[in-house]
Amino acid sequence: MLIQMRQIHMQIMAGTMLLAVAVTGLNTAVQAQDFGDTPYVQTPQNVVDAMLETAKVTSKDYVIDLGSGDGRMIITAAKKRGARGFGVDLDKRLVRLANDNARKAGVADRAKFYARDLFETDLSPASVITIYLLPEVNLMARGKLLALAPGTRIVSHDYGIGDWLPDTEYEMDAPGKPVGRSQKSKVLYWVVPDIVAGRWTWTVDIGGKPQRVELDVRQNFQKLEATAKLEGRTIPVEQAKLTGRRIEVTLQLPERGRVTFSGLRINQAIEGEMRAADKDSKNANKAAPWSAVRIELRDAAHVIAPPPVIREFGTP
Repeated sequence: MLIQMRQIHMQIMAGTMLLAVAVTGLNTAVQAQDFGDTPYVQTPQNVVDAMLETAKVTSKDYVIDLGSGDGRMIITAAKKRGARGFGVDLDKRLVRLANDNARKAGVADRAKFYARDLFETDLSPASVITIYLLPEVNLMARGKLLALAPGTRIVSHDYGIGDWLPDTEYEMDAPGKPVGRSQKSKVLYWVVPDIVAGRWTWTVDIGGKPQRVELDVRQNFQKLEATAKLEGRTIPVEQAKLTGRRIEVTLQLPERGRVTFSGLRINQAIEGEMRAADKDSKNANKAAPWSAVRIELRDAAHVIAPPPVIREFGTP
């Protein structure tokens, strides 16, 4: 009898342990599912309008909204700007509501919504991405966003994307905003950058003689740092700017003064034009063809940086 009682006690203890493990696993799963989710909060209509204006959305654009809620971003893009696109959301009820709203607005053929995980969504058709997600979700999606075609525009409501600083950021009134006390919203805007890091070279005519320019470019996201040499002698770099695939560099050249070189990267070359940077120069409005060749390929700093540390919003 004593042995039987001990066996029963051991079985009860084992069952209790299994139940505890099951409950712990369930809690862990719930926590894992919650982390990276974004609660639904409506973006005020005037903020929607401002975001689309900031991205300069037109009828030529294809817009994808991540966390589309009631569909107002894509519906507005279709109705007011003639764009096409779709939105994704995990909440099937909101997806049904968004599709109903698109039908009522008469744009169901150009604005569609899907119950889908944003991390499993193909974003490659987009020329514009719109987001209203928590900071950690933005950071989790950063690699996916940076992998888009250079020149793709991204506009976010309220939150940034880690240390990838926006090209444009501003605050605006947001009457009726359901969160926060200030009734203010931030709009943040990026253009996905090309990779132009490395050494570039070209020739330029100075005093009737072709002279070799070498430009050394270091890159972190869209931010460039550059040094230049003319026939081996260092010359000032006044500006080095990258927007999508377009690079623009202003150099101070002997005899020619300030000259701006601008163009698009095509494989390992840049094709574009050069012109005097000084407005009062007699050649200010005259552009000449310009091309450069990359003689050394280099990774951008953000490409080789360690993966970002992602913490849940609100934790230190």
